Amino acid sequence: MRKFLQRLLGNWVIKLSNKFGSRPNQQRIHDALTKLYQVILEKPGDRGIIFEFSLADKFIILSDQHKGARDFADDFSLAEPNYLKALSYYQSHNFHYINLGDSEELWENLMESVIKNNKASFEAEKLFIQADSFTKIFGNHDLYWDNDPLAGFNLNRIYGQKIPIYEGAVLKTLIEGKTLNIFLTHGHQGDLQSDGNWFSKWFVSTIWAPLQSFLRINPNTPAYDNQLKTEHNSLMYSWQAMQSNTSLITGHTHQPVFASLTHLERIYLKLKKATIDKNQKEIDFLNSELKKRIKAGDDAPEFKQYKPGYFNSGCCCFSDGDITGIEIENGMIKLIKWSFLKTGTPERLVLEEMPLKELLD
Repeated sequence: MRKFLQRLLGNWVIKLSNKFGSRPNQQRIHDALTKLYQVILEKPGDRGIIFEFSLADKFIILSDQHKGARDFADDFSLAEPNYLKALSYYQSHNFHYINLGDSEELWENLMESVIKNNKASFEAEKLFIQADSFTKIFGNHDLYWDNDPLAGFNLNRIYGQKIPIYEGAVLKTLIEGKTLNIFLTHGHQGDLQSDGNWFSKWFVSTIWAPLQSFLRINPNTPAYDNQLKTEHNSLMYSWQAMQSNTSLITGHTHQPVFASLTHLERIYLKLKKATIDKNQKEIDFLNSELKKRIKAGDDAPEFKQYKPGYFNSGCCCFSDGDITGIEIENGMIKLIKWSFLKTGTPERLVLEEMPLKELLD
């Protein structure tokens, strides 16, 4: 019966989840981002923190683990091996870990269940705290960390100490005499379905979680990052495009974006260049990649000139166990993926990279 319902309802449920999972509003999003960004710059330490870093410093930004209770509604369980391997790598290579929100799925689960079933991941994160290299930012699904009076008590249970929880952070560096600000926040601000909305939380915990558990469906399909940008990501980009020498990194949508473009969008642009260069080998390869990712007959999008300053870390709960994130190291910014690939063991892949200096106006 379950398999029959999966076949019957699976695609419909995922499409419904993607369509109605957010209600982004441009004015609300822009106002919320501007307000938070200004508060962090003018009064660091309250809602956010500023890191003044050199090009030799290293950061890894991961988001949207949605750690659960190890039931069939737990999107993180398959990704945990990649997550643990990634944290071991970044801890041994002296990266500062910025957890960009929705780390714990507290709309669907009780805190007690999350703590009980994710000890290995919490212990791995604890190593960064001990090295003073951990920054935790809250999202909409773990808003608990910001507004519950027991948050400090449970942080102490998990990590052995109470740690600050922020709404955002700014990485500030000097490149060729110019200051570059990289603004980080979860990205739910201004989303009418996510920004502290009690009805959405009730719906997810009471309706969606039991249905997801019964049907055993994870809406975070690996192909999701190959689509054109979601409306929410597009509105995040539109805010960033109006800023000066400021880049923006968010999570929330579970859709990796690098330099303002998704992977599919970047393939289209590479294909255009290969066509101009008359590089038939590259054209054939890129066309084969497109066939894997889009339905036959779909037209290529018409691109405006994008500023390369918007990034999305993706998520750590794809249904195949892969995780994606953003690295900043040695003057470069990179979109990375940790995947089981053919070896059956987690491996790190660099999907895209570019120098930080290209983010300056």
